[in-house]
Amino acid sequence: MRHISKTFGATRALHDVSLTVHAGELHALMGENGAGKSTLMKVLSGAYWPDPGGEILIDGTPVATGDPIKARAHGIAVIYQELSLAPNLTAAQNIFLGNEPRRFGMVDLDQCNRRAGEILARLGVSFSARAQVASLSLGERQLVEIARALSASARIIVMDEPTTSLTSRETDRLFEVIATLKSHGIAIIYISHRMEEVYQIADRVSVLRDSGYVGTLERSELSASRLVSMMVGRDLSSFYKKEHRPPDSKRAIALSVRGMSDGHLVKNCSFDLHEGEVLALAGLVGSGRTELARLIFGADRHVAGTLELDGKPVSIGSPREALDAGIAYLTEDRKELGLFLDMLISDNINMGVLARDARAGGLRDFAAANRRAAKAMADLSIRARSAQINAGSLSGGNQQKVLLARLLETEPRVVILDEPTRGVDVGAKSEIYRLIDGLAKKGIAILMISSELPEVVGIADRVLVMRGGTIAGEVVASAGKPLSQEAIMELATGADQR
Repeated sequence: MRHISKTFGATRALHDVSLTVHAGELHALMGENGAGKSTLMKVLSGAYWPDPGGEILIDGTPVATGDPIKARAHGIAVIYQELSLAPNLTAAQNIFLGNEPRRFGMVDLDQCNRRAGEILARLGVSFSARAQVASLSLGERQLVEIARALSASARIIVMDEPTTSLTSRETDRLFEVIATLKSHGIAIIYISHRMEEVYQIADRVSVLRDSGYVGTLERSELSASRLVSMMVGRDLSSFYKKEHRPPDSKRAIALSVRGMSDGHLVKNCSFDLHEGEVLALAGLVGSGRTELARLIFGADRHVAGTLELDGKPVSIGSPREALDAGIAYLTEDRKELGLFLDMLISDNINMGVLARDARAGGLRDFAAANRRAAKAMADLSIRARSAQINAGSLSGGNQQKVLLARLLETEPRVVILDEPTRGVDVGAKSEIYRLIDGLAKKGIAILMISSELPEVVGIADRVLVMRGGTIAGEVVASAGKPLSQEAIMELATGADQR
């Protein structure tokens, strides 16, 4: 791709961007939300025409990808973060959807199943081509998308945040498939915010910032400090902020959890959370971190266990009771369980405090709600032209900040943050870290769940590690030494007991 620019009215989405990808390589494309990554890929896939002066070459020959069908004919396929499968159809039917093999003018299901089975066998899957997609896991559905691309003889596959919803085992399986695709000469453009993935699988990395091309790094040149500097224009030293004072034994206990159990996974979990402390819950997927947080918040029913807030027993049987008591919870799934995507930013921010705006006669004080939303947007640097647009139109990082704004409007004493930076770009992560640090400085107690160990050791004061539904141990900093990722992983995997 040479000198690609794209404007929408007065908005410049891309400016003179060039990208070269080799056969058989995984080329990572990184940058903050709004940097232009998705627009560039939409130009490649034929969803957008580039502005005059730009061109796309395949095998050195200029091609026109003016629509998705032409792009597909040139061997270009895109696997989006939100999978585009029909759940009521089989894997085979999805693989050949719109391009079904036919016999005597009718869809040939036998040939469809046979050819789909051959493609899936190449990917080493364990499910049948006749399996209904609704019965497959997210990782298996991802493989169906890849099989669909291979059915169209794709030579260039774009993967947009492919591991966001996958377990660690499914991610490892995807990486094995990617290695197989590369060995067959297929070029992969991989969009991700997860640096550890990029270090693991990328051959080269290109970075976009502010709609323009910043540069490309070879695998041997990769480093966290260099990538962060390229993406956000500042070095890694300002990335994690921990200016609040870590709590000591004299600091009051804000939340005390004793013997919390759900009768299934979570078993007899106990801990104390001090005011002004950032306490991290770490552990592998399935260890019970989110389940424990939901029990504390009253989203799920506990069969045993007690809670104390500021030394006083509390009984919490629902999220409403938790909010009334001063406990707020940020869900890990902002789209399904957090935001009202088709509602205004203002309504999303005010959802937890509607009673404040009640007026005589059952009317609502919209002016007060709008002022509150505008202030929250300014305080949290939510980038949107106004609070009167739908939350679903925002980038991932700004959506997450809208959820945080709603949470903070309830004036909580304890905040539970479940994967607070999942699916957001590096710049938004840095802003969220600063926000967490600011809350701790105000004395708010924070319980944070994160699967990213650099994030855990970067902002937490103390770490509780879960394994098999129980708290396996605690990791603390000592004698000027930071929290240890190795110690966390030993507890998470059970290596400490070998």
